[in-house]
Amino acid sequence: MHKYLVEFLGTFFFVLTIGLAGVLGTAGPSAPLAIGAVLMVMVYAGRAISGAHYNPAVTLAVRLRGRVAASDVAPYIGVQLLAAVLAAALLKGVFVSAVAGPGLRAFSFPSASAAALSEFLFSFALVHVILQVTTSKRLEGNEFYGLAIALTVVGGTYAVGALSLASFNPAVSMALLVLGVLPASDAWTHFVPQLLAAVLATLTFAVLNPDDP
Repeated sequence: MHKYLVEFLGTFFFVLTIGLAGVLGTAGPSAPLAIGAVLMVMVYAGRAISGAHYNPAVTLAVRLRGRVAASDVAPYIGVQLLAAVLAAALLKGVFVSAVAGPGLRAFSFPSASAAALSEFLFSFALVHVILQVTTSKRLEGNEFYGLAIALTVVGGTYAVGALSLASFNPAVSMALLVLGVLPASDAWTHFVPQLLAAVLATLTFAVLNPDDP
């Protein structure tokens, strides 16, 4: 139960920060840094208990690596999505009116294909980094894993935030749907490439680390 609570808390505060700093703009142009900072501290705080996934795509990849029990996959993803929805509900019920006045507008993607490719590439990068720094025997015991993960999100957000909203995480995308920022008609540009990227990143890990089952 403790690990599920950690997954809930980490995902909740990560999504809440994305909503406040990124969607509502309370951090201005420094939003990616605020998002990365909260992710980093939550990863360091929770990894020893739950693995600090905070992302269904990461849970999928870590399961494919055999580093999380099959019985934990559904509860992990369930609490991650629940945390995201609750964070979005809090944002919608309290913070949106305080910061954005009448409400939020749906994001207008410059190009659906560019959005999907952006989500795929940086979801791949994120899962690739996570697998390398948290599951590889070569880097076992390192203390920089949280910083590496956070900086991947920071860099990806600066790079493609204007193209795709820089989710790289099905739980975050769920929150964006609830907020009405991610249009339902464009949801495929997030969920499909994010999950495909997780699978490809796991296969890539196997190729790069043939002696690390």
